[in-house]
Amino acid sequence: MSERILVVEDEESYVEALQLGLAREGFDVIVARDGLEAVELFERETPDLVLLDVMLPRLSGIDVCRQIRQHSSVPIIMVTAKSSEIDTVVGLEVGADDYVAKPYRLRELIARIRVALRRGVEVTGPNASGDDVLIVGDIELNESRHSVSVRGIEVALPLKEYDVLRLLMINVGKVLTREILIDRVWGADYVGDTKTLDVHIKRLRAKVEPDPTNPQQITTVRGVGYRLNPPQRS
Repeated sequence: MSERILVVEDEESYVEALQLGLAREGFDVIVARDGLEAVELFERETPDLVLLDVMLPRLSGIDVCRQIRQHSSVPIIMVTAKSSEIDTVVGLEVGADDYVAKPYRLRELIARIRVALRRGVEVTGPNASGDDVLIVGDIELNESRHSVSVRGIEVALPLKEYDVLRLLMINVGKVLTREILIDRVWGADYVGDTKTLDVHIKRLRAKVEPDPTNPQQITTVRGVGYRLNPPQRS
């Protein structure tokens, strides 16, 4: 069965190029031309990935992403204006997994789509990590259920946040460099910058730290990377 991509785009020239290019690569393409239609189609069609423009009629891409993330961890790639860095940061903060800037090369976009889809299969597919449960302090990650609980309450994590947290938990107490985290989570062919990782860490802290403004669990090692600290013995 072809993987299904929901393209949310109101510029007809981009819609036509994406429909042609993605279909040629074997994807099943669904198109929404405004934000409200995107939410409706997402709920009805259950796509495998969402390619989501930021600037949309009726409901912005940021709000669409926020609504999807309330109940789904499907990969979301945001499409931003070339110079709009603020859109990129906000998009990542509300749960997008990756972003591309217009104008983009179709070949690069398809490569990013395949990486995002592959990561989804690796994490959630039947050959993942069995029934393993990782526990560090009050954080519990169940790999077979692809779920995370913090202080007994289940929290929804987008795919990349889940991957970052899992890698930190597997290496609890060890400092992971930014390069290692980006390579293992986004892939060796990632062409963005470390800002993406920093935003994901910020979002993770908001969900796992008792006081995100004073993080004690996921800490920064300046000039190196990040570490998940083991629970302190009383």
